[in-house]
This record gives sequence, structure tokens and C-alpha cells, in this order.
Amino acid sequence: MAFSDSSRQSLIPNFLYSSSSIKKPLLPEKMLGAGSISSSAEQRSFMIPAPSEPIKRIEMFSPRYYAACAVGGSLCCGLTHMTVTPLDLVKCNMQIDPAKYKSVSSGFGVLLKEQGVKGFFRGWVPTLLGYSAQGASKYGFYEFFKKYYSDIVGPEYASKYKTLIYLAGSASAEVIADVALCPFEAVKVRVQTQPGFARGLADGLPKFVKSEGPLGLYKGLVPLWGRQIPYTMMKFATFENTVEMIYKYAIPRPKDECSNSLQLGVSFSGGYIAGILCAIVSHPADNLVSFLNNSKGATVGDAVKNLGLWGLFTRGLPLRILMIGTLTGAQWVIYDAFKVSIGLPTTGGAKPAAVEHAKA
Repeated sequence: MAFSDSSRQSLIPNFLYSSSSIKKPLLPEKMLGAGSISSSAEQRSFMIPAPSEPIKRIEMFSPRYYAACAVGGSLCCGLTHMTVTPLDLVKCNMQIDPAKYKSVSSGFGVLLKEQGVKGFFRGWVPTLLGYSAQGASKYGFYEFFKKYYSDIVGPEYASKYKTLIYLAGSASAEVIADVALCPFEAVKVRVQTQPGFARGLADGLPKFVKSEGPLGLYKGLVPLWGRQIPYTMMKFATFENTVEMIYKYAIPRPKDECSNSLQLGVSFSGGYIAGILCAIVSHPADNLVSFLNNSKGATVGDAVKNLGLWGLFTRGLPLRILMIGTLTGAQWVIYDAFKVSIGLPTTGGAKPAAVEHAKA
């Protein structure tokens, strides 16, 4: 049964397309009998041509580009942080109650005994929503500020001082991202470290606001900035430079000649190395955030006095290195895989390549 050459056909209803984009299909003559195809038969057909318009490409540094980066950032941060909720929960409890949660293994044992398997995922909803909001702001605004600061100083200085561009762009983005994260982080820590306080975000948020007031949700914002801004500066600057060195010294061909899978492998390697350094730099502030959000009316001075200077830098650090290294490597893989899937180049290692058509 042969169709006309002009009939690239689809089963999509024709009301989804404008009349100008639809060509009338031709039905096989055997189905209509001898003679030419009548116009009434054409109108009865449910077969229409597929749309012929080309898929719009995403132009680099356009609003659509930054929006796409924000979506990728939301996915990579929200999903990875939610996945490591059990590790995060043990870490937070080790920071708050070291007498009870003496080590990683004993911490998991205590949680399993007291709260069961479900206890390992307590606080996953504020974690998912909070870090999705943070990731969207962090990655979207990082790409924006990186381009913005490069344009201000010009191509010569942007190339010469690219690490400073990475640091300034990531710091600016994180200031905004933490405003989105802070309320969710406050509720998450309270839910995870005070059994019986609330089951999750839905009942925990109103309880927190009733106890601390609306501004109490931002009580930990300054320590959060103290944790996240150095963390993010280290994360993006180290990643960009590590990826550049991998392509320069470890891979014997240009980035644009490498397969997508190899490029994503480089993204994971660069992300994991960056994550280890991020964990070390930001860990004292992470201890402060956990302490302040767990104790009503607590101050930074109280935290330092309670934890001690050595404890501030080391308590829960090995677990956090494992968690943040893995998490950061996975984030860059998810982020760059998303970019590749919509026709954008992976991050770092070369000047942005020509953007391909976005894939359906």
C-alpha cells in the first residue's frame, strides 16, 4: 500500500497546528476505489503531516540559555541532596549530639534502632525543595554573572584572570541562592535533629514559624552564607580549572573531539575533586548552621563554646567529605548531561562550542 511522497504523516490531531503548516494528506487509491481522491475523503482523514518547522536552537547567553541552566541546576542539586539525606541526617546529629552519635557507624545504628528505616529519610521534602530552589539560582545566576563580569573587564582580562571571574560569579550567585534555601534548611535541621518536632515540611514549617516567628526562618542566613559562599566559590573555580587541566594534560585531543560520555566522565572527576575541597573549606560554618537551627536563641558564641575550636573544624568532617565529594561529582554529571540533552555544550574545558539544535 503506497503513500504519496509528499505525505510524511503523523497521528497528532490537526487542531494542534495552524492551517498554514498542514498539507492535506493523500489516501491510498485502493481504499477509495478507482478514480481520484475526493476532497471529502481528504477531510475525513485523521492522518496529517508532521510539523515541518525546525526546532529552535538555544542561543548561548540568551534568556532561554540561563533558564535552561537554572532547570539543570534545580535537577542536579535537588535530586542529589535528597539522595544523600541519610548521610546528612547522621552528620547533623553528630554535630548536635556528639555524646549520643559518636561515629558514623554508631550514628546509623542509633537511628535505625530508634526510628527504623523510615527515620533515615526524615526531612527529605524540605531537602528536595530547598536545594532545588538553591540549585536553580546557583547555576542559572552563575552562568549569568560569569558572562556579565567577563563583559565588564573585556576578553583579554577575562582570559587572564578567569579564576577571579569564576570566584566572583559563583559568590554573587550563591548570595541569591541562599535566600531561597534558608527557610527550607532551617526546617530541615529542626525536623532531623529533634525527634517528635514534626514529620516533615508541611507540619514543620508552621510549627517553626509559630515558635521562632517568620524572621526565625532566616536566623541562620549569615552562617549559611558563611558556609555556602566559600563552598560555592571553591566548587565552581576548582571545577572549571580542574576540567581545563584534564583536557589540557590528560586527554590527547581537543574537548570538541571527545565523546559525550568521556566529557561527562571529566565532569564527574572535576566535580569530585572540587567537592572534597568544598567540604574542608565550608565545614566550620556547616557546624554553626546545624547548631543555630537546632537551638532556640543560640548564638555563634554559644556554638563555638559548645563545640570548641577543634570540634568546629573537624566534627563530622570525614562523613561530610564523603558526602560532598560524591554529591558534587554527581551534580556536575547531572547538570552537564541535562545540557547535552538539550543541545548545549558541557561546562568548562573550552570556549563554548556552537550550539546544536535542541533535541526533542
